Amino acid sequence: MPVIVVTGTGTEIGKTVVTAAVAALAVAEGRSVAVVKPAQTGVGPREPGDVDEVRRLSGEVTAVELARFPEPLAPATAARRAGLAPVTPDAVAEAAGKLAAEHDLVLIEGAGGLLVRFDDTGSTLADVAGLLDAPVLVVAPAGLGTLNMTTLTAEALRARGLSQLGVVVGSWPQQPDLAARCNLADLPEAAGAPLLGAVPEGAGALAPAEFRARAGQWLAPRLGGVWAPEAFGTLVG
Repeated sequence: MPVIVVTGTGTEIGKTVVTAAVAALAVAEGRSVAVVKPAQTGVGPREPGDVDEVRRLSGEVTAVELARFPEPLAPATAARRAGLAPVTPDAVAEAAGKLAAEHDLVLIEGAGGLLVRFDDTGSTLADVAGLLDAPVLVVAPAGLGTLNMTTLTAEALRARGLSQLGVVVGSWPQQPDLAARCNLADLPEAAGAPLLGAVPEGAGALAPAEFRARAGQWLAPRLGGVWAPEAFGTLVG
C-alpha cells in the first residue's frame, strides 16, 4: 500500500490524529512517509495546518499542502469565496504519485467526509482514490449515529469501485457509553470492512514522544500496531 487515502464520516472526528498515528508507526518501522493535505480550510497564512500537526506528532515526515483557503468551509465553497483556484483530483493524484516514487508510504488526508466537493464540478476525494487505485481508511466517531454515517460512506465507496482498508475510531471516549461499546462490534458490519483501531480521546494533546510510543497500542497490525478488537472490547466492555 504505497498510498492510503484517509477520510472520515464527517468533520472534527480525529482524521488528523489517526493520520499522525499511522505515520508514526511507519516512521518507527524505518519507512519514509509523506503526508498530503489536498485542501486546508479555515487556517490563516502563517498558522499551522493539519500536515504540520501530523509532522509534529509523528516525526520525520514529508508534509505537503496543495491548497489553503481561509474560511472553515468545504474546499469548493472556500475556494470560490476566496476567489482562488480550487484543488483538483488530477493535481492531488499527480503530487501523490511523485511522492510515492520517493517514499515508502504516502498518506492523503481529506477534508471532512468522502464526498465533500473540491470544486464546482463535483470532484471529491473519492475521485483521488480512484485515480490512484488507493485503498481508503475511514475514520469514524464512537457513539450514537456512527453506524449510519459509516454505512453511507461504505456504500459510496462500493458504488465507485473503491477499496476500503478498514475503519478506525478517531476519538475513543474516556468513559464510553453503551452505544460506543456496542458500536465496537457493529462498526465492522456497517462498514463491510475490519475495525483497525481506536485512538483515545485527547491523544493529539500528548507530547510527541509519548504519542509515538503509544501509537502502536491504538492501531491494528494492518496499520503497524498491536491493537486487537477482541481484547479491546473485553477491556472496555
